[in-house]
Amino acid sequence: MKLTTSINWSTGKPGNWVTKKLNKLASCNLYLILTTNLIGKLNLKGGKIMEKERFLNFEGLTFDDILLVPEKSAILPREVDVSTKFSRNIDINIPLVSAAMDTVTESRLAIAIAREGGIGIIHKNMSIEEQAEEVDKVKRSESGVIVDPISLSPEKSVGEAIELMAKYHISGIPIVNKEKRLVGILTNRDIRFLEEEDKRLKIAEIMTKENLITGPLGTTLEEAKRILHKNRIEKLPIVNKNFILKGLITIKD
Repeated sequence: MKLTTSINWSTGKPGNWVTKKLNKLASCNLYLILTTNLIGKLNLKGGKIMEKERFLNFEGLTFDDILLVPEKSAILPREVDVSTKFSRNIDINIPLVSAAMDTVTESRLAIAIAREGGIGIIHKNMSIEEQAEEVDKVKRSESGVIVDPISLSPEKSVGEAIELMAKYHISGIPIVNKEKRLVGILTNRDIRFLEEEDKRLKIAEIMTKENLITGPLGTTLEEAKRILHKNRIEKLPIVNKNFILKGLITIKD
């Protein structure tokens, strides 16, 4: 409720127009915003205002109220650390968190903000199953050492692989046989120049299967970085001694 009249704070008595309105609200608690920098929490009884507490010099700012002027600095960008705590056990690299609103944060934004170092909160205006699916999309989207990567059989169609890559926002899928043994990998390079009718082809017909570059169990991100750079590849499947797929590391890590 916003008032455009004045109030005598020493007596607690407003003008006649205000008194009539407040008589209808007797015995109620109400916040009256008197000016942009004066907020009083008031108790109304019998049409009189009794002040309980008051905040002076309260000020709110919007984007238009702030201007950052560029100046020379002795601090180099690489020396700046803006990491912070999101919770007791979760650290984030930049202090940006997206709102848990159905018009703001689902997997698409959560993936984008996570890649920059922040975190997105998936809203709950959907079923539990849908919430879990949104989180799953984020966790599987180019994120660290993926311990249970999405994989496909070489007998599946190229079209199915393209749909899966689009759904999870990934650029490649390991291809495994029935025993989960790695037999190839399908990436954007393999499908970039395909025609529409080629989507009916089996993955086995176009996947990369010769000279597969892999990493053993226990490969660190630093070791993976050297392997990826040396071989000019973007994805490194992690396999055990029997060539069973155990994980995946991507260049975005």
